[in-house]
Amino acid sequence: MNGIPSSDWLAIAVFIFFFGVTIVLGTTVVHWRGKVSKGSAAPQPHGGEGTEDWGLGGRQFGAWVTWFLVGGDFYTAYTVIAVPALVYAVGAYGFFALPYTIVVYPFIFMVMPKLWKIAHANGYATAADIVRGRFGSRQLELACAFSGLIAVMPYIALQLIGIRTVIEALGMPGNISLIVAFLSLAAYTWLGGLHAPALTAFIKDIMIYIAVIAAVTIIPLHLGGYGAMFDAAAKVLPSPDGEHVLKAGQMMPYATLALSSALAAFLYPHTLTGILAAKSANTIRQNAVYLPIYTIVLGLIALLGFMAHAAGVDTKVSSLVVPLLFLKTFPDWFAGFAFAAIAIGALVPAAVMAIGAANLMTHNILPKKYETVNGSRVASFAVKLGALLCVLFLKADFAINLQLLGGVIILQTFPALILGITKIRLSAFSLLAGWIVGSVVGLSVCWMDGLKPVHPLGFGGSSELVSTGLIALVINLVVALAVNMVSVMISGKNKGTVAAQ
Repeated sequence: MNGIPSSDWLAIAVFIFFFGVTIVLGTTVVHWRGKVSKGSAAPQPHGGEGTEDWGLGGRQFGAWVTWFLVGGDFYTAYTVIAVPALVYAVGAYGFFALPYTIVVYPFIFMVMPKLWKIAHANGYATAADIVRGRFGSRQLELACAFSGLIAVMPYIALQLIGIRTVIEALGMPGNISLIVAFLSLAAYTWLGGLHAPALTAFIKDIMIYIAVIAAVTIIPLHLGGYGAMFDAAAKVLPSPDGEHVLKAGQMMPYATLALSSALAAFLYPHTLTGILAAKSANTIRQNAVYLPIYTIVLGLIALLGFMAHAAGVDTKVSSLVVPLLFLKTFPDWFAGFAFAAIAIGALVPAAVMAIGAANLMTHNILPKKYETVNGSRVASFAVKLGALLCVLFLKADFAINLQLLGGVIILQTFPALILGITKIRLSAFSLLAGWIVGSVVGLSVCWMDGLKPVHPLGFGGSSELVSTGLIALVINLVVALAVNMVSVMISGKNKGTVAAQ
């Protein structure tokens, strides 16, 4: 079974205990809080019960809860499974995730409090709500809503892959482990709403910290130190180019993937949900200051890819790199604990993703009669089914490509959402035209490239790989600006004709 060793029953028991406790806490939070009433009607704009409580936690989370919630839905199975897998396969190129998580925090500090104030003042729950309020365009609202909905499905799929991977590593067949992952996520989200991940994000982060600290201290000791670890990885991975750590041809995709990922990160429904659930704009600013702590953890986690080479892990299934490393170097009981940390680290953000997507469906896509707690639950379940189909039918070379595919899609909402709160004035029609062209180009190029996140472009006689999402965003902006300019010119001529008459 892909070279997975048989695990001890102790590892399985430890995994079941921690994962099971998290599921139980998440699914019972509603009952002991006594907040959400079944079938509750339309949302209360400022912290009432019903869909507002289920989907945004009543907009009452302070700095401490928001820090864990936003960090919990930003650092996911992408962090623990996909990034080390990419580093294992290609070396330093896989570290592009570090600069993007640094670049994004000034963006959060400057932009997100403004979005929060707009949303709080008007009772908005989604990015599409904000766009509709700014431009008064139903078409542009739907464009943003569908972008968020489609973009988050491959991202949830990545979380399902993370849960499936660790359950499979414990000896359960792949299909059964995928069903367990799907049903766990469905129950956890259905019953708990946003309060479930908000509560269990504490557990998730503490467990992840313990597992990572143990890994970056104990594993190198077993391998002869960090020097021996890097030497072993250097014998397997592609050699650096001259004085550079990256190979020739990797610098442009490294930089553009980092930039496009940073621009996309807080456009997703789940990250924006965590922002809008905060109780104040100042809460968001405080989190933008302290969230970079997670970047340190991400850098340590990425090193697991190098450690796997030094430990002699040999697999063609990239998502199994970290589980195989843990099984090989940790006692069975601690491997079970680490696997539970990874699974919970996928469960928490996947729940927020499904809730954010459900908010889009009930607020912006479906008729208002479905804007109820049960309507949101059904919508979130439908989103998870879509994510399950992504796992089954989108065969990306690396799990990380599923997240980057979502980035190509969600980036096309950047002009409408972010430029919409600046002094730059573009019409709804021009933004819609840019969104259509950017989305079609981005998805077409991704599909032709086999879901790879970069595409070759010619520069002065040479070819460089550039982030597909960034290419599509530039095309989007060019089209929007051109259409807006033509519209202004036509409008000016019409006014001149009327004046002459």
